[in-house]
Amino acid sequence: MNPEKIKVRVTASGQTLDVVVLNKHLESIEVVLGEGVHSVRCELTASRTGAVYVGKAMGREIVYERSREEVKADLARAAGFREYRR
Repeated sequence: MNPEKIKVRVTASGQTLDVVVLNKHLESIEVVLGEGVHSVRCELTASRTGAVYVGKAMGREIVYERSREEVKADLARAAGFREYRR
C-alpha cells in the first residue's frame, strides 16, 4: 500500500515539504512530518474562509494550499474508487 503524500509549505521560510497523510477528513487533515523516531504529527484544520488548511508543528506554521471544496472532491473521488458493486 502506498501512503498518500501531499505538499505543504512552511510559511516562515517558504520551503515546501512532502508529508504523509494519516487521516483526511473535510474539517481536518492529520499528517506526519519526517520519518522514523524524529517524525512529528500535525493536524491541519481548515481556515475560516476554507481557502487553505493550516497547522503548527514544533512552533512553525505549515499550510496546505488546497481549498475545502478541492479536498471534498478528493474525498469523494477516493470513496468512489473504494466502493465495490456487483
